[in-house]
Amino acid sequence: MIKNNCPHAGKCGGCQLPNLEYGEQLAFKQAAVIKQIGRFCHVRPIIGMENPYNYRGKVQAAFGFDRARRVVSGIYQASTHRILPTDNCLLEDKTADEIIVSVRKMLPDFGLTAYDERTGRGFLRHVLVRRGFATGEIMVVLVAATPVFTVQKPFAQALAAAYPDIKTIVLNVNDRRTSLVLGEKEKVIYGRGYIEDIICGKRFRISPRSFCQVNPVQTELLYREAIAAAELSGRETVIDAYCGTGTIGIIASDKAAHVIGAELNAAAVRDAAENARLNKAGNCRFVCADAGEFMQRYAAEGGRIDVAFLDPPRAGSSVKFLHALAAAAPERVVYVSCDPETLSRDLGVLKASGYRALYAQPVDMFPHTRHIECVVALARRGERTAASKGEMSE
Repeated sequence: MIKNNCPHAGKCGGCQLPNLEYGEQLAFKQAAVIKQIGRFCHVRPIIGMENPYNYRGKVQAAFGFDRARRVVSGIYQASTHRILPTDNCLLEDKTADEIIVSVRKMLPDFGLTAYDERTGRGFLRHVLVRRGFATGEIMVVLVAATPVFTVQKPFAQALAAAYPDIKTIVLNVNDRRTSLVLGEKEKVIYGRGYIEDIICGKRFRISPRSFCQVNPVQTELLYREAIAAAELSGRETVIDAYCGTGTIGIIASDKAAHVIGAELNAAAVRDAAENARLNKAGNCRFVCADAGEFMQRYAAEGGRIDVAFLDPPRAGSSVKFLHALAAAAPERVVYVSCDPETLSRDLGVLKASGYRALYAQPVDMFPHTRHIECVVALARRGERTAASKGEMSE
């Protein structure tokens, strides 16, 4: 049995299930999913991790001062803006943690200091580290309160020399008094400004603002489950709603005739187009648009939609989008959810709109926390699918 022995448990708020053995955590999450959506469909056994530690490939730390005015870095205590000094976390990538500690130790050598939230003075507010699981490439983002960084070149060179896998270092400027981590202005001070990683055999570009799942091991499993749920034959036109940087759509592109991704974030759409180019996915195109409005227009113009993937934020989808989805009438829908409660609400809307849930596959993306990812396969009433036949025979 695997148990979380973190010395910071109960203080930082990062782990909400520190007193449960890992097997007990999986049982707790399985029960939570069944409670929320068990009335809609069969819930398959949750897919856990062999090693539920050090899985986070995206790590960020806040910088500030302790009561003795020493520079500290770490995570905010639960429901506060008080920094809990930490040099390592059992959930975070070990190399990322080491880099953050190194940055903190380098500050005085270069005449730099941390940002003080109380006075609004100082330089470094946060450090964000992303590490590609398959490629090993590392990106470091220094979030500063000012663009004035006269020692940026020697600082970046020293950090990159200490960690050769660092491929880029970006200065992000957040000069506002805000709880948001990233500011609007960025400058590449070392390397190319992005890293690349491989997911399900496809190569993806990751920039400072790109959304990507933090658990690369379980991400592969999650996306493979989503593609399997779609039952693609190679003839379908697929809509990837809330497509972000195009991950699911591009992975699905080998098994579909056409993939259209819709996303409101213009920067994400640009990344998606570049990712399609990297993977020679010529049957993919991405549009900067509200997904629901795009589907309404596309269907009104006579466009066919066979399968729809939707991977909305934790708040779930909107009733407006779900009604637009039902009006477009794809034969199959694959809903990737990160909150069983909002998933339950949205499945109710889809059921009332003529869809039936075939099965749900929970995936433990965030061990030691209450968060759960879930793939749900849906079909229009009357449609016969391989999944529906399989679930009925179980």
